[in-house]
Amino acid sequence: MSNRVTITATPGVVLRLSPVIEMSERQFAELCYLNRDLRIERTKEGDLIIMPPAFSETGRQNFKLTQLFGNWVDADGTGVGFDSSTGFTLPNRAVRSPDLAWVRRPRWEALTQEQREEAFSPLCPDFVLELRSRSDPLRYVQAKMQEYMENGAQLGWLLDPLEKKVYIYRLGATVEVLDNPSTLSGGPELPGFVLPLREVW
Repeated sequence: MSNRVTITATPGVVLRLSPVIEMSERQFAELCYLNRDLRIERTKEGDLIIMPPAFSETGRQNFKLTQLFGNWVDADGTGVGFDSSTGFTLPNRAVRSPDLAWVRRPRWEALTQEQREEAFSPLCPDFVLELRSRSDPLRYVQAKMQEYMENGAQLGWLLDPLEKKVYIYRLGATVEVLDNPSTLSGGPELPGFVLPLREVW
């Protein structure tokens, strides 16, 4: 019997494959390609999480976040931004899709063309944002944020519109919790980026 911790709180369906089936990164990418209508993440243990589409209000909020953050990314120019459909292969072998992500340009440009175009790039973003939806157990998205930080993220924001709270994760620091802030400042990791939360809530 395995002594692995069972994932009990996820927003989707969990398929436990290991140790019966062990997929390589390439095989997982091909599985996702064959099932393009599904949003699939992979845990570090090799389990697959098949997530439902975002509810309409969450989709609106995600769109607004992408718009606001994308404007800053274009103006700043020091990194590359990614939306919620992008998967990243973290150092612990999990494949995760943050709702927003940003990678410093030198790290992105160090990847090969194949790593950028034909795979889930093998890196953890420098900045990640997760937006909690009604289908997301809070402890699940908190665990994802912790995983990002353990794998190299410098800054992470967990936005919880249900409770009007923001959880700020920084490398080597205690998680900061803000109650219904009107704005969020990205400095020093994202200099000049200010997120007006009234446009998201």
